[in-house]
Formats: sequence, C-alpha cells, structure tokens
Amino acid sequence: MAKTLELQFVTEGGNNARLTVDNPKEPIEEAAVKQAMEAIIAAEVFFTSGGKFVTAKGARVIERNVTDYELV
Repeated sequence: MAKTLELQFVTEGGNNARLTVDNPKEPIEEAAVKQAMEAIIAAEVFFTSGGKFVTAKGARVIERNVTDYELV
C-alpha cells in the first residue's frame, strides 16, 4: 500500500498549496511534521502563483491501493 504525506500550506494570496512526500517514515510524529513545515515556511524556498507559503494549514497521510490487471 503506497502512502503519501501531504503537507498543506496557505499562501500570501490566501490560496492553498500542498507538498507531498512519498513513503514517509512511520510512525508520523506530529511535532516533527509541524517543525518541518515551519522550517519550510521560514526558508521561503517555494513560491506559487499565490505567493510564498505563510501558514501551515494541516498535514495528512494518504494511503492508496493499486491493482494492476494484465489485459489478454
């Protein structure tokens, strides 16, 4: 089962923006995630059409199952 950690930010323009991390280390530590998001905001390394990230909005883990079928 593929897992993705989705980090949700609010930009200067009030838009939502996301960064995703495939196969995050588990267990997820909320304090570490919050600290990392604050470091990303402070570094100002990501810019979107709505401006830079200004606030950490939330984070979540998304689990996804993929089943491949061989077509005959």
